[in-house]
Amino acid sequence: MTVIIFLTLVGMVIAFGIGWNAARSRAEDVIEHRNGHDTGIGVSVADLLEQHPTGVVIADRNGRIEFRNAAARKLTGTHSGVLVDETIERLLAVARTGINSDQVLEFYGPPKVVFDVSSRPLPNGGSVAFVADISERRRVDQVRTDFVANISHELKTPVGALSVLAETLIDETDHDTIQRIVARMMAETDRASRTIDDLMELSRIEVGSERALETIKVADVLKGAVDRVSHLASQREIAISALADATNEPLTVNGDRRQIISAVGNLVENAVKYSEPGSAVQVKVRRNEPWIEIAVSDQGIGIPQRDLDRVFERFYRVDRARSRTTGGTGLGLAIVRHVASNHGGDVVVTSTEGEGSTFVLRLPTAGPESDESGAAGTASSDRSEGVA
Repeated sequence: MTVIIFLTLVGMVIAFGIGWNAARSRAEDVIEHRNGHDTGIGVSVADLLEQHPTGVVIADRNGRIEFRNAAARKLTGTHSGVLVDETIERLLAVARTGINSDQVLEFYGPPKVVFDVSSRPLPNGGSVAFVADISERRRVDQVRTDFVANISHELKTPVGALSVLAETLIDETDHDTIQRIVARMMAETDRASRTIDDLMELSRIEVGSERALETIKVADVLKGAVDRVSHLASQREIAISALADATNEPLTVNGDRRQIISAVGNLVENAVKYSEPGSAVQVKVRRNEPWIEIAVSDQGIGIPQRDLDRVFERFYRVDRARSRTTGGTGLGLAIVRHVASNHGGDVVVTSTEGEGSTFVLRLPTAGPESDESGAAGTASSDRSEGVA
């Protein structure tokens, strides 16, 4: 009898132990569920959500907020965050009725910020909201849309003009009229060709392939760039002067000669086109460690402050009416920006309306070379002066 009682007590103890362990395990599961399921790699779901760039807000069935990750908390206290929180609260309420909802919020800044706020119902009666910053995606989409529209316009205009001129030429018999029409057709052909050439050059520079890196004398760059625009400068009676650093130190950069000359040439050409006839364009070069800075200044119409951040976009023009008369493709400054980026440098602009603009191209210095004898090489147009 004693043995039976003893075995019964042992069985009760074992059963109690098994029940206790089961209850403890269940409690730990509940705690783990509250804090986030373990992923099997020692990181909870809550930890993963905390690191996610998309804002996540979770509410219970009564609408009480139970969780906000770091991306969602970052918006708290900001002007846009107040409006985003109002939208989150409203969409969470909609989701608790079992309906998915989405809304896009745009804040015009500056800078312009766009949020995509969406909510979904949860199985426990609660709801979850997601806040994604889609500003960059919107910007890229807009750039792509503008690019297609602009390139279509830039090519359609000369092609349309060529069609009209060719049709006019069919029945024309007057020699002088024919000469004028042919001259106009050649001008429109050159315009289309320049656009295509600039597009191909920009595409090649953006890809960054086929770069022939070498040590280049800045004086040679200036000469090549100014020679490229000398005819236009002569036509507009604009003097181009190039001035060296006051130390008269020979300056060199490492890079692709063709790209760098193209970049500086585009800056000088842009300055000439937007300068008044008879005025001057000045090119200055100096060493400002760790950079070689090439500054191109004009006495032109200037750029409004609102446009300074956009002048390096493809096809963006401050004054579209004036651009039609200057004949630019709208790609020159975009090429400059990409050349600077390819060479580890940058390009900046300062401007005052009615007084002129200064563009500064910064390139990493290659250091002086012993075989140079100063900043030799004359950058000259028909009215140019000075040395680089």
